[in-house]
Amino acid sequence: MASLDSDTAAMLALRCPRCHEGRLFTSSTYNLTKFADMPEVCAVCGQATEPEPGFYFGAMFVSYAFSVVIFALTAVALYFLAGDPAVWVYVVAVGTAAAAFTPLSLRYSRSFMLYWFGGIHYQPNWVRYPERKPRTAPAGAPSPAA
Repeated sequence: MASLDSDTAAMLALRCPRCHEGRLFTSSTYNLTKFADMPEVCAVCGQATEPEPGFYFGAMFVSYAFSVVIFALTAVALYFLAGDPAVWVYVVAVGTAAAAFTPLSLRYSRSFMLYWFGGIHYQPNWVRYPERKPRTAPAGAPSPAA
């Protein structure tokens, strides 16, 4: 797949912030057992998807904001489209909408955190460097343990 030039388009497509090609998640959005699984590194460029341990705790606040928007839009839609129904209808509709959009909310909050606060920038000409081999002592040299 060709890389996306725009950070916003790549963020919305849930692509790697460095190469804009690799996927941020390993499975389908509505695979309920694995919708939050992320690879440790991008399969295309090798960029780590978790910049530091506990990085995605901040995504809870972004997810909360998404949930507030979902709640508000559902309530406003019910008020205008259903003519202000009973309270139980609001509770059921908002609960159903929140449950249905949880996988999307989680994924986009993590993507938002990675793009805005991860310190990773798009590099259109990224180069995958070969893995380094550990240095060995030249033949006949004393070993470091000696």
